[in-house]
Amino acid sequence: MKGQTDAPQDRGCLVGISFFILGLGTLLPWNFFMTASLYFQGRLNTTEWSNGTAVERKEYHFNNWMTLLSQLPLLLFTLLNSILYQRISEAMRIAGSLVFILLLFILTAVLVKVPMEEDRFFSVTMATIWFINSFGAVLQGSLFGLVGLLPQKYSTVFMSGQGLAGTFAAIAMLLAIASDADSESAALGYFITPCVGTVITLFSYLLLPRLEFAQYHLNKSSKYEIWVMAFCVTFVFTVTLSVFPAVTADVKTIFPGKWERFFLSVCCFLIFNINDWLGRTITTFIRWPRKESPLFPVLVISRVVFVPLLMLCNVQERSFLPVYFPHDAAFTVIMALFSVSSGYFVCLSMSYAPQLVEPKDAETAGALMTFFLALGLSLGAALSFLLRALV
Repeated sequence: MKGQTDAPQDRGCLVGISFFILGLGTLLPWNFFMTASLYFQGRLNTTEWSNGTAVERKEYHFNNWMTLLSQLPLLLFTLLNSILYQRISEAMRIAGSLVFILLLFILTAVLVKVPMEEDRFFSVTMATIWFINSFGAVLQGSLFGLVGLLPQKYSTVFMSGQGLAGTFAAIAMLLAIASDADSESAALGYFITPCVGTVITLFSYLLLPRLEFAQYHLNKSSKYEIWVMAFCVTFVFTVTLSVFPAVTADVKTIFPGKWERFFLSVCCFLIFNINDWLGRTITTFIRWPRKESPLFPVLVISRVVFVPLLMLCNVQERSFLPVYFPHDAAFTVIMALFSVSSGYFVCLSMSYAPQLVEPKDAETAGALMTFFLALGLSLGAALSFLLRALV
């Protein structure tokens, strides 16, 4: 039997690259729909002119519903995956989910060119968001269990890929906005991008069984002490999703002009996703506090301070709270700290958990942690309705 010193090497870092791409692929659905909120709100076009006055016809609360209908299936199907993962093969769960996600992205791209009444468009979009995140939940839970069988650094690489998914979507949106193409063509190009990304993700998964290093670890057959980590990942995402994007997407720049077109994409989505990715990547070099430290959950809980800070930025329209941080720079700094801490503590929580169980239990631990991750996302999405109303 091979000893640890006889384990094959990850030649060319192909396994690491594959899991990085798989991490990116798991969050493409959420990030591409979230970053495209301006496109969807433009299609819904909820105002009309009457006697020279803009009259609001119907308020869809798109960002709130998008967040809720993304996170509820994530919670439900992650729980289902944790129960049924032994009854449905890993290949079926991962490859099958990627194929359905690809089909739903293709549908979304096709609908760019299809004229549709607003209520119907809203219903179709919400249904697409629900199903694409349902398959995304199965995909993410299965991959967390899979990467938990490898050395800890691969969990960090996987989550770093997840962090880059948002940046990838934000850059794609900026290129679409800056292009000279008409709005329909720009949107079509934007939604074709995740189709290509999903195909590459599928090929990366199919490559793994052909890599000796992956075979060695994935073919290997404690007691759970992961409840602190489960609480931490739940709390981090509850705080993050309670204000992003439901509150942060309504922040307005104080500088009128051309900058207004780019402000939201840059200062909200791009800043968040770059720093979230940075926070996840930092854990490759720095892992503090240690998993046994009581300081770890204390620091996680302290992130709640970002909720009032972001609510007091220049969010428009507002009913109750005053604006204490009107300047773009203040919002950008708060968003940067908010997002880097989110990525950092999520990645530490998810990578610490597999170290607290025996190797044979790693897949179950990964599935359980993904359930608590989804629980945090769902709680945050539900809380976002209340917090947005309080601004």
